[in-house]
Amino acid sequence: MPHAPLIRLENVTLSRGGRVVLDDISLDITERRVGLIGTNGSGKSSLVRLLNGLLSAEKGRVTVHGLDAKEQAGDLPRKVGFIFQNPDHQIIFPTVAEEIAFSLEQAGLPRREAAREAVPALARFQRVHWAERPVHALSEGEKQFLCIIAVLVMTPSVLILDEPFSSLDLPTRRRLETLVAGLEQQVILVAHELDAFARYERVIWLHEGQVRGDGPPAAIIPAYRAFAEGLT
Repeated sequence: MPHAPLIRLENVTLSRGGRVVLDDISLDITERRVGLIGTNGSGKSSLVRLLNGLLSAEKGRVTVHGLDAKEQAGDLPRKVGFIFQNPDHQIIFPTVAEEIAFSLEQAGLPRREAAREAVPALARFQRVHWAERPVHALSEGEKQFLCIIAVLVMTPSVLILDEPFSSLDLPTRRRLETLVAGLEQQVILVAHELDAFARYERVIWLHEGQVRGDGPPAAIIPAYRAFAEGLT
């Protein structure tokens, strides 16, 4: 299978709150399925937020599928889909159809056309019956599914998921993992559930703002488990 377009970090340094959270990191990410692991505070969330323009590196350069993350930050949302840990931080509108219509409008459709296309968009994910449902009536897993649909209708090139499964029960998590596994997009997943990376091509382990391990899951995850057990 051909590699996805390149994500590149060149000597990237980032500070937040007076603390260096990424320290002179350089990475080329060409694989379609990449996991990002590390203990809390290791820099994982900061790194992925550089890729969609939510944060900007103070030193170095970030390029994402042909876009300079600093110079072309305004173009990144159409290229990079981002799923947060808490869907309530992402969902804006009161009904499912309105949420999808807003995403379609963000993707460039006129407002009336976006409203008309919301239900067909839901049909592609077998969720037409959700169209008029109030968002507050959805379960946590359904809300997370809605967030993924709302991002995917914008046809991004890369999908970033930052701890998307942490509040879900195991069956719901498995359903969403199956959905993500079948996507054409390049996927970068931040998660503490290490078994989620079993079929990924690459896992990057961050520790104290630097890359401590980088390679196939079979090599990196056992080393990370041993490290984490040593901290307890």
